[in-house]
Amino acid sequence: MASLLSFSTSFLSPRTNEERRSTGLILPNNRKKISALPGRENGELKGLEGRRTWASSMSKASADASFYENGVEGDPNVEDSEHPMNVVLVSAECAPWSNTGELGDFAASLPKALAGRGHRVMAVAPRYGDYAGLEHSGVRNMLKVDGEDIEVTYFQAYIDGVCFVLVDCPLFRHIESNIYGGQRRHLLKRMVLFCKAAVKVPGLSPFAGFFYGDANLVYIANDWHTALLPVYLKYYRDMGIMSSKSVLVIHNIAKQGRGQMEDFRYVDLPADYSNLFTFYDRTDGGEHFNIFAAGLETAQQVVTGRHGESRELKTPDGGQGLHTMIKEVEWKLSGIANGIDIQEWDPRHDPHLNSHGYSNYSRETFRIGKPKCKAALQRELGLPERPGVPLIGFVGKLDCKKGVDLIAEALPWMAEQDVQVVLLGAGRQDLEQLFGELEREYGDKVRGMVGYFSVETAHRVTAGADILLFPSRFETSGLNQLCAMMYGTIPVVHAGDDGSRDTVRTFFPFNNSGLGWMFDSADSSKLERAVGNCLWAYRMFKENWEGFQMRGMSQDPSWDHAAELYEEVLVAACRQASSSIEYGDFSF
Repeated sequence: MASLLSFSTSFLSPRTNEERRSTGLILPNNRKKISALPGRENGELKGLEGRRTWASSMSKASADASFYENGVEGDPNVEDSEHPMNVVLVSAECAPWSNTGELGDFAASLPKALAGRGHRVMAVAPRYGDYAGLEHSGVRNMLKVDGEDIEVTYFQAYIDGVCFVLVDCPLFRHIESNIYGGQRRHLLKRMVLFCKAAVKVPGLSPFAGFFYGDANLVYIANDWHTALLPVYLKYYRDMGIMSSKSVLVIHNIAKQGRGQMEDFRYVDLPADYSNLFTFYDRTDGGEHFNIFAAGLETAQQVVTGRHGESRELKTPDGGQGLHTMIKEVEWKLSGIANGIDIQEWDPRHDPHLNSHGYSNYSRETFRIGKPKCKAALQRELGLPERPGVPLIGFVGKLDCKKGVDLIAEALPWMAEQDVQVVLLGAGRQDLEQLFGELEREYGDKVRGMVGYFSVETAHRVTAGADILLFPSRFETSGLNQLCAMMYGTIPVVHAGDDGSRDTVRTFFPFNNSGLGWMFDSADSSKLERAVGNCLWAYRMFKENWEGFQMRGMSQDPSWDHAAELYEEVLVAACRQASSSIEYGDFSF
C-alpha cells in the first residue's frame, strides 16, 4: 500500500525546538504561531501554567457548532459542560477485562473521570478473552497487516458514562494470561492491527447510540503499544481525511517498540514517514526502528504521570535512550499525578473482600477487618496463620524496571527476619522461574503466584499485606502506592522515581508523621535497610503504626483534580479543531 503513495511528506514536523521555532507551529484555523499566544515565553509553553492561560484563550472556539451537530446535545448520559470534547482513550489493557498493573487501572479510571466532567468519552482495548457483560456491536471491519486481510469485530459496554469498546480478532485470542508475550514481531503485528482498528472506531458505528464524529476529537494513546496512533492520525491529516489530534501518555519508557528498520514495513505507511521511526542509539551503535520515538514526535501533547517537569525522563537512565528526544519535546510535555478509581479501590466496598473469609473495612473498622483479610490470605496461599508476623507483598509486572530483581536479591535476607513474602505477577520468564525456585527453597515463608495476573488476588494481597514493596527503577505515577495506603498497607518505595516522591513521605515514629519508607538507589542492600526500618517500626511502635495506617487511609487520591489537568492538555491538543470532516474510505 505504502509504495503506491507518491505524495511528498517533506513537511513532516521538524525534529528540534530550534527548527520548530524557525518554521513556526501553525494552528489549523487562525494561522497564528504558537509563540504569539498567551502563556508562551521565549517561544515555549511553560508547563501546565502556560497551557492553562493558552487553553483558556482558545477553548471557546473549540466547542463549535459542528461538534453539537454530531450528537452531544440531547445525550442524557452526558452532563452539561462549558466546552465538551470527544475523547477516545486507546490502551493495550483496560480493567476489569485486562490488567497487568497501573496501565489497566489508568485506562479504566481516566475516561470515567473525564465523562464526569461532561465530555463524551470512549475507551478502546483488545478483547483477549470471552468477557461477560459485553454486547456485540454488529460492526465488522477488514484490515490489512503484513499483506494479510484480517477481520475485526467490536464489543461494547456502557459503564459510568463511558463507552468501552473491545476489539476482537484471532490475533488477540488465547493470550489472556500473557498479553505482551510471544515473538517480538508477532506483538508488533498485534499492536499495528489494534491501532488501525482503534483509530477507525469513532467513524464506524454509533457506539452507545451516537457517532463521535471528527470535530473536537482527541485520542489518548498510552505507551509504545498505541504510540502508532499519533502517526496514523498525522497521515490522515496530511491526506485531508481527518482533523483529530492526539495526546501520548508515558507510563513505561523502557518499552519502546524497538527493532530493526525493516520492521517499518509492518506499519503500512508511505516510505517518507520512515524518518519518524528512525532513531539513533549510541548504546546500540546505530539506527533502529522505534515506535515510541515516532509517537513522541507526532503527538500534539505528551503527558507523564507525575508532578513537576519530569526530571527523571530527561536523564540517560530515566529516559532509557529517549532522553534527548524528551528534551526536544519538553515544550509539549506535562506532568500530571494520576488519581485512583476510588470505586475500584475502596476497602469499604471492594467486592473481592466479601467472601472466603475476607472482610470489607473502613478507617473505623480496619483494626478488625484488616487482620481478617491477612488471615484469609494466609489460608488461601497455604501460609501459616500467624497474626503477628509481618506479611510483605509485591503486586506487578515481573520486570527489572519494576525492581523485581532487587526483591529477588533481598529475599534470602527477608526470609531470615521472620516474615512472610507474597509475590503476584507475570513477566520475564527467568524471573518467574527464579521466584518459583525461591518459593520451593523457603517453603512456609514465600509464595510466588507468578506467570499470571489476577485482579481479585491483587486486591486481596493489597488488603491482607502489612507492607507492599515498590522498588521500581522508573515509575511515573505512584498509583499503586496510593492504592496500598487506601487499604492501610504501608508502602516501601524506591525514591529514585519522581512518582514515589510525589506520593510517599518517610515515616518518623518519634513524631508520628509520614506515610511510608523510601530508599534512594536501586540497590538490594538499600531495599533491605528500608524494609528493616519498616519491620522495626512494625514491632516496636504498634500505636504509631496504626496512626500510620490511618493517615494513609485518610488521603483523597481521587481522579477529580487529575481529570481537570488532563482536560486542559486535551484542549491544548485540540487547538481550535477544524470543522468536521467526513470519514473517507481508509485504505488500511
